[in-house]
Amino acid sequence: MLANGFSVEMLVELIRTGLASAQAERTMAGGKQIEVARVRITEAGRRPLGGIAGGRLIPGGEEST
Repeated sequence: MLANGFSVEMLVELIRTGLASAQAERTMAGGKQIEVARVRITEAGRRPLGGIAGGRLIPGGEEST
């Protein structure tokens, strides 16, 4: 997310307001175990986006299957 222009402060605010959630996970990278935070948009966060999903506009706000 940081590489895509989201600041730490912005992510914290999205989580604090319930528009996103975060979960700590451990994974392997470069042969070392690291801890990462998986950030996901919540249903409450999806509502303000309306018809935008995955960076593309979905007519009528419905996701294509």
